[in-house]
Amino acid sequence: MNMITDIRLRSQQLLKPEFKDPRDLVSWMGGMQAQDYPRAKWALGVRLKSATSRTVDEAIRQGDILRTHVMRPTWHFVTSEDIRWMLKLSSQRIITACNSFARSNGIDIPESLYTKANDHFCKILEGNNHLTKQELGDEMVKAGIIPDPAAVGYLITRAEQEGVICSGNDKEGKFTHALLDERAPMAKELPREEALALLARKYFRSHSPATLDDFVWWSGLSLTEGRQAVALIGSELVEDKFASQSFFVHQQWKKRMRSSDVLHFLPPYDEYLISYKDRTAAMDKEHHPKAFNNFGIFYPVILHNGRIVGNWKKTVKRGEIFIETSFFEECRKPDNEQIEKAADRYKHFVI
Repeated sequence: MNMITDIRLRSQQLLKPEFKDPRDLVSWMGGMQAQDYPRAKWALGVRLKSATSRTVDEAIRQGDILRTHVMRPTWHFVTSEDIRWMLKLSSQRIITACNSFARSNGIDIPESLYTKANDHFCKILEGNNHLTKQELGDEMVKAGIIPDPAAVGYLITRAEQEGVICSGNDKEGKFTHALLDERAPMAKELPREEALALLARKYFRSHSPATLDDFVWWSGLSLTEGRQAVALIGSELVEDKFASQSFFVHQQWKKRMRSSDVLHFLPPYDEYLISYKDRTAAMDKEHHPKAFNNFGIFYPVILHNGRIVGNWKKTVKRGEIFIETSFFEECRKPDNEQIEKAADRYKHFVI
């Protein structure tokens, strides 16, 4: 193992996890990409001391963790305490991108319509009424706000960014939306500089070692904003050279350390890969296409001693879970006992 991956295994809670509660873990990580919900839950499970899929479901049901579009933007898990200040850092950028996307598809939504839709969202969701996307679309059509329920997606995204709605409880296997004020009444509002500093602190504390470019990629901030955020917590960071490249290490990890033997089955879009612009510390470039493609699709991968060494796939036959593995050429295959132990941990989580 190299020094970069030695520290990352610990900072990312993949070696000797510190947390039992999903909310504490998500708070530590800052945000965790979560567009593939069933498998994103495992990104939490693999980093917790002991948890099952139901543990994460309950945290979502209680509103401890919310799922929304933030940062780059894409779906992320964030805590109910952090959602407001995190949205404010990225909302205008996401709104601009969404408006541009809509216009490229021949759709021009006036600001007055977004305002009208937000008012109606507040009306129909008040009292902890959690509705699916289809139900929200039907309500908007009934109110004469849009002609087709399929168009509600643009209105939902805007309402998310303006802090009107967020993820709600599961309804018969379908995601819902609810009022942010009701789901996260304790959400913090922070001045912009304080929010930038807190986002940088959360990132470098949980993703060290990392570069400025890594942070800018993960956060979706501009390079200027990224530099400002890093400068705001400069006293907490140690700048170090690894393989002739400059990395920032949060002071919590400044003590050199060696990591013990570890193997995990990681889900697609796991923070161990996706949260860095440069992923060569974890895997050779020649193997990158086996972990992610040029269109932003990430695959399930096997993590062994800090390196990505192969792929895995779950199959279910007659109610029983089986794990199939394949390893990259020239990568040392872990012993069967390690593989079986990692598979058992995953099965315990999902069952």
